[in-house]
Amino acid sequence: MKKKKHWKFFFLFAGIVLLIFFSRELIFADYRVEGESMEPTLQDGNFLMVNKFMNDADSIQRFDVIVFHATKDEDYVKRIIGMPGDTVEVSNDRLFVNGEYRPEHYLETYKDDVDGQLTYDFTLEDVTGRTTVPEGMLFVMGDNRRDSLDSRSFGFIPIEQVVGKVDAHFWPMSASGLSI
Repeated sequence: MKKKKHWKFFFLFAGIVLLIFFSRELIFADYRVEGESMEPTLQDGNFLMVNKFMNDADSIQRFDVIVFHATKDEDYVKRIIGMPGDTVEVSNDRLFVNGEYRPEHYLETYKDDVDGQLTYDFTLEDVTGRTTVPEGMLFVMGDNRRDSLDSRSFGFIPIEQVVGKVDAHFWPMSASGLSI
């Protein structure tokens, strides 16, 4: 009788371990931040837990921090600034989306530490040649606006390239690499 209980416990425990392992692989991805383009929000060397189910137009929204496939070999982490149909403009270090001022509280401490503007003035048309974010695309920027390779340089990113939304960041843990 005692041996049966041990086997039941063993199979239950093994099943739970397998469930955790496979759900982690299927639902979450871990990344290591390499670079300074998301400072002050994310620091070089931070580890990220990315929810891979949060990767479509219905589950992500403006100001979410996401990971996306930038190239065949590299993934980037950036903040969503413009969703499909949006207009985007920065004037006097203030972000306007669809003509409405949108405070960026996550940048306040960083703005206090820099001389001059953190984000130089631009309109969506200036940097992409388009007046609105096209359907199925996103406009993304790094929080370190002076030192970020983002949509101001490489244009819009297709929503299909989104790996997922950053749910948490940690330091230190083992993880795979992420370029910024």
